[in-house]
Amino acid sequence: MITTPKRLLVSTLFVCATSVQANDNKVCGDVSIADMNWNSATLMAHVDQFILEHGYGCNASLVPGDTMPTGVSMTEKGEPDIAPEFWTNSHKAMLDKGVNEGRLRYAGDAFSQGGNEGFWVPKYMVDKHPELATIEGIKAHPELFPHPEDPDKAAFMGCPAGWTCQISAEHIFNALELDKAGFKIVDPGSAAGLAGTIARANERQNPWFGYYWAPTPVMGKYEMVEVDLGADVDLEHYKQCITQADCQSPKVTAFPVSPVHSLTTASFAEQAPAAFNYINRREYDNQVMSDMLAWMDTYQADGEIAADEFLRRYRTEWHQWVDDKTAQRIEDALQ
Repeated sequence: MITTPKRLLVSTLFVCATSVQANDNKVCGDVSIADMNWNSATLMAHVDQFILEHGYGCNASLVPGDTMPTGVSMTEKGEPDIAPEFWTNSHKAMLDKGVNEGRLRYAGDAFSQGGNEGFWVPKYMVDKHPELATIEGIKAHPELFPHPEDPDKAAFMGCPAGWTCQISAEHIFNALELDKAGFKIVDPGSAAGLAGTIARANERQNPWFGYYWAPTPVMGKYEMVEVDLGADVDLEHYKQCITQADCQSPKVTAFPVSPVHSLTTASFAEQAPAAFNYINRREYDNQVMSDMLAWMDTYQADGEIAADEFLRRYRTEWHQWVDDKTAQRIEDALQ
């Protein structure tokens, strides 16, 4: 549920903290954190900055980041020290090399359920037609999903053109033989266009069936049900065929969870083991993150204001990441 922000006019949040000795008697020192250019990552970066400063006595600073340049810089230059949210699948060889050479550390999962891709329908449709929670139920009722331009077809909203998920979603669509059931893929044009179709459908209680992923703002705003595709994850087939444009014989497989790690340099882990342990333990529940992303989207809040909202609203969540004394220092800084 989205709540009205109390501090949207606050321009600054982070105040200077007194130096805090780490639990292992090592001083944290200077720490740089990649502030990636999407909402979940900038929220996490600002939360990490606040907790590291006030909980562990770090001199934490934010630096602009993006997936590839940040990964390369951490691997080759040892900076920044932390990338809070790193989708590792497409860069795994580079990152594994950095880990094997002792320059990088994987530091736990950014999201407790990982990145979640799938085919979805709105909950209000499943409430009325429970069979729509399964792909067989979907295929049995194409008439419930009228195509916006072709009255003889049912609509499946695909992933935007040019994205890897366009390839994987289309292959799974074909493997499920949804075309034979009367469905036709609709190109949403863009990520914003795809999200917009979900929003409009939910606001008008209209039918919707298609590809999407979480955690995302739209999944925080609207109740959606992931359709059971009737198959387990075949990871090898997914990698070798489903994600490849030239795959000729796709088989039905569930989408595997996309690994989303927090990444640090080895030097940070060695310099500040207590702070590294926090990064290693810190993982966001997917629904909590979707709720926060929806809140950020509604109020156009930046990462700094969203971090303050998260720390105050989800105390039970972040208290699990730190010990009691550290939690009290953070609580004192929030006053």
